[in-house]
Amino acid sequence: MGKGPGLYSDIGKRTRDLLYKDYQSDQKFTITTYSSTGVAITSSGTKKGELFLADVNTQLKNKNITTDIKVDTSSNLFTTITVDQPTPGLKAIFSFRVPDQRSGKVELQYLHDYAGISTSVGLTANPVINFSGVIGTNVVALGTDLSFDSKTGNFTKCNAGLSFSNADLIASLTLNDKGDTVNASYYHTVNPFTNTAVGAEVTHSFTTNENTITVGTQHALDPLTTVKARVNNLGRATALIQHEWRPKSHFTISGEVDTRAIEKSAKVGLALALKP
Repeated sequence: MGKGPGLYSDIGKRTRDLLYKDYQSDQKFTITTYSSTGVAITSSGTKKGELFLADVNTQLKNKNITTDIKVDTSSNLFTTITVDQPTPGLKAIFSFRVPDQRSGKVELQYLHDYAGISTSVGLTANPVINFSGVIGTNVVALGTDLSFDSKTGNFTKCNAGLSFSNADLIASLTLNDKGDTVNASYYHTVNPFTNTAVGAEVTHSFTTNENTITVGTQHALDPLTTVKARVNNLGRATALIQHEWRPKSHFTISGEVDTRAIEKSAKVGLALALKP
């Protein structure tokens, strides 16, 4: 565990990664190459049914400044400039998208042993202002996540969260959608040597009075191969196997079936990531 409570986005992150990360029903291919000057170029393509999406990302690092430039098949140009540690604990991020002239945004993140703060503001005449803050330690943390639209004068997001962590257990509780949804999550490390873990997430909507329950697990068959599985109360069961066939290069195959409509075809996803 780190020294401080981290950012608000870290609340419940271990459970979300266990239950949702690397699962997909599409076919995705990613390859990363490095030039002699240290520029990283990552090309990726994703096939979603009959639709094919692709993008090329170029990353350049110079001391503590990282510049990312990405172009996709819709001719959008995404640029992100990150300045890491201009002063201890601080990170500054500037991003914009062409041709969207209203997409410019500046974000500041600050990490302390007893606090984590992230704030961003859009570079427009009437910007949306985002603020999230967490206070506590690496054991107990309490935070809030807010968005304010200066044009309408309304809060568009108002969330709060609580997290508890120890060496092998992480539990969190968040109140989202302006108090309409409550989410509880749990992550437990069963065996750190085999990367075996279990997790669960329960979401309740006060408006619809509906519950969504998802449970999952992961286990390393060997140092290079990991299997994961999850199931929810809607009857959807998903599993994947990921193999690191060379350093930093992974092959992942995942599948999902609807146990309440077993006659339907299973969804199968493939992902291949290559790095030198």
